[in-house]
Amino acid sequence: MKFTKHTLKKIEGLFDEIEYTIRYERGNFQSGYCIVQNKQIAVINKYYDTEGRINCLLDILQSIEIEEDQLEEKTAKFYRQLMKYVNLQGTEKEEEPSN
Repeated sequence: MKFTKHTLKKIEGLFDEIEYTIRYERGNFQSGYCIVQNKQIAVINKYYDTEGRINCLLDILQSIEIEEDQLEEKTAKFYRQLMKYVNLQGTEKEEEPSN
C-alpha cells in the first residue's frame, strides 16, 4: 500500500461515507489521535505527515464497527483492501523474533 495524499483522501472519503467527522488539530494525544465518544468524531494530530495520518485512520478503522452493506460497492472494495493490509501488517509484527 502506498501512503500518498490520494490514499489519504480515499480513506477520508470512507470515513465520510460512514458519517465520521475527521478533524486535524493540535493536542496531546498518546496515540496521535482521539475519538470523541458517542459523536463519531476523530481528532488527529495536525502535525502528522501523510503516512502518520493514514496510520491513525487505519487504527481507528480497526476499532469501529463498519457494516459493508452500507457502503457503496467501490468503497466497500477499498475498505476490504485496507483491512487485508492491516491484518497482514499485524501478522508480520507477530512473526518478528524478539531479542
